Amino acid sequence: MSSLSEDTINSWLDPKGPVALVLKQHLTPVEGEDAVFFPPTYAGIGYNIDTLSDGTKVATIDSVGAQANRAEPVFGSDPELAGLVPQVSIDIGNGQSISLLEAGHRLGDAIVRSSELKGDAQAAFVEFMQVGDATKLAKLGPTSLVFGAWDSRDTQAKLPRLVQSVIRAWDVDVLTRSAQYVPAIDYSKLEVFSEEEKEKSEGNTKSPLAQRGFVAVPATGAHGGVVARGPIVRDVTMNLVALRRLHATTDADKLRRYVLGLCLVAATEPLDGFLRQGCLLVPKTQQPAGWEQVARTGERTPVGLTNEVARGLAAKWAADFGVGAPRPVKFSKDLAKADLADKDASKGKAKAKKVG
Repeated sequence: MSSLSEDTINSWLDPKGPVALVLKQHLTPVEGEDAVFFPPTYAGIGYNIDTLSDGTKVATIDSVGAQANRAEPVFGSDPELAGLVPQVSIDIGNGQSISLLEAGHRLGDAIVRSSELKGDAQAAFVEFMQVGDATKLAKLGPTSLVFGAWDSRDTQAKLPRLVQSVIRAWDVDVLTRSAQYVPAIDYSKLEVFSEEEKEKSEGNTKSPLAQRGFVAVPATGAHGGVVARGPIVRDVTMNLVALRRLHATTDADKLRRYVLGLCLVAATEPLDGFLRQGCLLVPKTQQPAGWEQVARTGERTPVGLTNEVARGLAAKWAADFGVGAPRPVKFSKDLAKADLADKDASKGKAKAKKVG
């Protein structure tokens, strides 16, 4: 494996350098091979499983968005990393606050538009759109550059993801499970309700008695997880082309290196394999993962990228760039209501235009 030299690092910022850094990590359930584990369920479809032309079933185990939302909070929870990004918190009252690192749409989130942060976020997006300068974004919410953001409800600014990862399981068999609930006692014998009411309600999940747990109810055909006959793979990609397209009126190199450092940390952080109940995955030791840089020609070269190295580089580049100041701001109910009113007005205009 090649060493991570200064020349290698510089090549990632060179317009003619590699297009991406990639990692393919094989995972396995903690219970071992052929164990049952549970993908996420989605409204209307259950598990997200695609069937390829050859009949192979591929299940999404953790989506790109879910992976980003798992990785981003580490810049607030890890003391060593917290100093790499501005700590922005939104006071929602009653002693509660929300970190910007926990907002699903980052700087494009409704919580931002409903707070004192709105004007600064809008100005940062506008500057990025009009002159291509990402400095204000990096000073205010740099993880919006790392994991991407779309200010779809306001300026329409789009920030592409520089780091993305996804977990898929290949060649899966889908299982179902059933259960039978039996109440602790026969409430009809205690005259809580009649025997006739009991007979009508048992097995009827819509019955109030069943919903409150007073009668026996079967649960059949529920999601029972999957078994992967093929590999479970986490694919991580760092888009160096998109990184190099970040511009700044001054100190563009410092900006790119700062964002690169955050990307390296986010991409190399060890996987927290507890994705949900019934889905605890760990790296497969028989197939150790290694980072590769991919050239424009498609040539792949191993690189000695580790989380320790990434943290060191990120700290150095953050100090050179100058991390944005921490920002405690307040939630504004009035701004939230105004945002809703703007949305309603936009709908009205759209309908009027369509009718006309």
